[in-house]
Amino acid sequence: MLPIIILLPLILGTTLVSWLKQFSRGVTALGAIGVSLTSFILLLTQSKQVFQGGAVSESWPWLTQIGIDFSFRLDALGLIFSLLITGIGTLIYIYAYYYLSPQNSLSKLYALLMLFMAAMLGISLSNNLIILLVFWELTSISSFLLVGYWSNYDAAQRGSRMALTITGMGGLAMLGGFILIGQVTGTYQIDQILSMGPIIQQDPLFVPILLLILLGAFTKSAQFPFHFWLPNAMAAPTPVSAYLHSATMVKAGIFLLARLLPIFAGASLYHNIVTTVGLFTLCMAAFFAIFKEDLKGLLAYSTISHLGLIVCLLGIGSPLAVAAAIFHIINHATFKAALFMLAGIIDHETQTRDLRKLSGIWQMLPFTATLTMITAAAMAGVPLTNGFISKEMFFTELLSNLSGGFGILAAIIATMAGIFAVAYSTRLVHGVFFDGAVGKDVPNKAAHEPPLGMRAPAILLATLCILVGIIPALLIEPIVNAGTLASTQIAQFDGAGLAIWHGFNLPLLMSAIALVGGLVFYFALARNGKIRRMDLDPYLGKLQGKLIFENALKRLLLNARWIKRNTETGSLQTYIFIIILFSIALVASPLVNQGLSAGSRELTHAPWVAIVLWLLLFSACWMMLWFHHERIKAVLITGAVGLVVTMVFVTLSAPDLALTQITVDVVTTVLLLMSLSLLPQLTPYESSRTQRWRDGVIAIVAGLGIGWITWMMLTRDHNSISWFFVQQSLPLGGGSNIVNVILVDFRGFDTFGEITVLGIAAIGALCMMDGMRAHGTTMTQGLTYRFNPSPLMFRMAASWVLPLAMVVSFYILLRGHNYPGGGFIAGLITSMAIIIQYIALGQDYAEKLLRANSGRRYEIWIGTGLVIAGLSGIAAWLWSRPFLTSAHIYVDTPMFGTFHLASAAIFDVGVYITVVGAAMLLISVLGDSRHSSMSGPLPKE
Repeated sequence: MLPIIILLPLILGTTLVSWLKQFSRGVTALGAIGVSLTSFILLLTQSKQVFQGGAVSESWPWLTQIGIDFSFRLDALGLIFSLLITGIGTLIYIYAYYYLSPQNSLSKLYALLMLFMAAMLGISLSNNLIILLVFWELTSISSFLLVGYWSNYDAAQRGSRMALTITGMGGLAMLGGFILIGQVTGTYQIDQILSMGPIIQQDPLFVPILLLILLGAFTKSAQFPFHFWLPNAMAAPTPVSAYLHSATMVKAGIFLLARLLPIFAGASLYHNIVTTVGLFTLCMAAFFAIFKEDLKGLLAYSTISHLGLIVCLLGIGSPLAVAAAIFHIINHATFKAALFMLAGIIDHETQTRDLRKLSGIWQMLPFTATLTMITAAAMAGVPLTNGFISKEMFFTELLSNLSGGFGILAAIIATMAGIFAVAYSTRLVHGVFFDGAVGKDVPNKAAHEPPLGMRAPAILLATLCILVGIIPALLIEPIVNAGTLASTQIAQFDGAGLAIWHGFNLPLLMSAIALVGGLVFYFALARNGKIRRMDLDPYLGKLQGKLIFENALKRLLLNARWIKRNTETGSLQTYIFIIILFSIALVASPLVNQGLSAGSRELTHAPWVAIVLWLLLFSACWMMLWFHHERIKAVLITGAVGLVVTMVFVTLSAPDLALTQITVDVVTTVLLLMSLSLLPQLTPYESSRTQRWRDGVIAIVAGLGIGWITWMMLTRDHNSISWFFVQQSLPLGGGSNIVNVILVDFRGFDTFGEITVLGIAAIGALCMMDGMRAHGTTMTQGLTYRFNPSPLMFRMAASWVLPLAMVVSFYILLRGHNYPGGGFIAGLITSMAIIIQYIALGQDYAEKLLRANSGRRYEIWIGTGLVIAGLSGIAAWLWSRPFLTSAHIYVDTPMFGTFHLASAAIFDVGVYITVVGAAMLLISVLGDSRHSSMSGPLPKE
């Protein structure tokens, strides 16, 4: 059931809202709400078992050899986050229906939000680090699309790129940490890793593991110094901001720290870094929030501050501190989602969210003002709200676990952060609703309360803020206790002890100082409107995170341009020189301190055939060197080299390789000859005498080096893996042609990747050539070709070639599993036959017969081949076998005897269709009259 909870928004939700948009906005909204609510209800059905200490696990094997399986696990911690994701997500969908104007695509927003929800659910439910990472990166991509929802808004595009860059960088670092954990523990299963904390901490790799994972968590949860991306993401639509800040994106790093706490707890480096970073982020962001003029900017910095508070508690790491962190995660999600929705209402009704223009709108929006006061009080930690209780717990754990000078400093910083939190919360309420004349500078003087449906989600969340603040033990304590046990992995926990009153103590004094000090601090700044004129940016100067990021990108771009300017000279000779020189250095560096002598294996005499072939190959290569400036001769000599290599394969009894080589050689030679129509006939002489000597030395060194490495390998005994394939090809793969069985079974995934790349290359060539014009006018400027009808005799011969070639290719395809052949060779034979038709009949007539419409049908062939190959691999999953595992049976028939049938033949059919489609698409593109001069009239002499 756990994958269904993820797949509901990922597949059903995204497709459903895209389909429902044809009816109405209301129907689209109901579809999105229904999908989200269904996931929420499915999670609730597991809540009784999970919150009582149980867990639900489901797993399917995938890449078991490297420890990657589709493994999911729902415990109390994952359930808390998943309920927040789906519950608040449902409220966001309701709110977005009223917020977004009919001119903007509601279905697009819902589809992206569904993708975002699925990614966050995947993080919460994954029980495998690598699968978790996949969903982690999906949150970065989906948030990039959401922040950049308004494509014509420059600030949105800049903010989305910044968010993707920072969080993507952290994701790459986290990948390194996960891989190191796998190396240390031998597994990527999270439930197994959590029991190996002492093993990980004692390993020399612990420090890099810790730092890399903290990078991922800090960048995602906007901790200093990576906090600046979050305020710049405020250009997103308000429903996106509300969802991103309350229950999803920024909570991912928090979740990761809570999930992996057992492997880090007890390590002083972890506690020192996380506590310090969280404490500094808490105070710094709270101070900046006071002076933000954008309403959403103020809320963004308050989010960073509260995230710092949670990170600090997770850094302390005691059971009560973790309980306080989990409790505040829930509290922050409720009041922050409501505050962003209310900010959206204010912006929606007044047409501005600039705090310098908003003032005295209490009379315009009295109900909205009341909700804002309640939720802002929770954010500030005012008594009788949920925020007050979690703030008290934070102060208590800070005083209980930090001692000495650092403890005193931490208490002072936390109290200052509390003062700043009260100050920016007071500004949010007083500055917007009471300070100044009624709507004096508001653009929309007719602002009024929005529909009830738009306020309903905020009403529900504000009510929860009050109820949890009054009766926390009844409503939320069992959930917090279960989440604490799941995060810390301890056997027993006495309980968080949530209550609105713990007597007169030091934490209460700190809260009182924060409350009174915050009010005094704000009204001192607000006197005579001073706070509206204050701007911290000039004081920060170049130390602003946004400027540092932009300057770093600018420097990176300038360096990239400098490298491009000095390396991309337009000379193929220079490129090859750099590549070969770098390759020599790369290969030689590990061999410097190794023995470079030949082995002691007994040598055999070279047969006369090998000597003849070697002389032919040497002669062809020498001719290539001599005639390489004449392009058509160079192509023909390259084909001759391929023929010699084919004869080598025949001599070495490798018929499959020989067939592949000869067919590839013919097709590529034709492609190269056709491409000459786009190029001059002669290659210009670029080399000076010095360059020719230099290139000659480099070529000799590279050739001798590779030759010597080959000689050292051949003169040493080694254990070949070929015997495994010889022994297992028939029993496991069901075929006696070992090469084909390797390609379609043992290494079928490689082959699938190769035909995918082949298809991408062909379609890429189509895109690159689209709209290109090449006009060869003379034989010295370019070779011109025309696929006009050829002589009658050639056309008649070609009419016989195609059916015969199709029969041969069909025969080669079917016999490939047991005899030389297969889909790749058969595809190339078919391609050669069709190329002959092109030459004989002309491209237009040939494509008319093939119904290819100037090659466009070949794109369908490529897609069809890939789908067939992919489905043949997926079918193995139905029998719980790895992807592309083949099956084979023997069928006895009364008339034709015994037939050997293998499912690999279906995969080979996909290979065949893809190869034909790719080869013919390239031929079609190069011969298309829209792209070149091949079909144009012959030039006049």
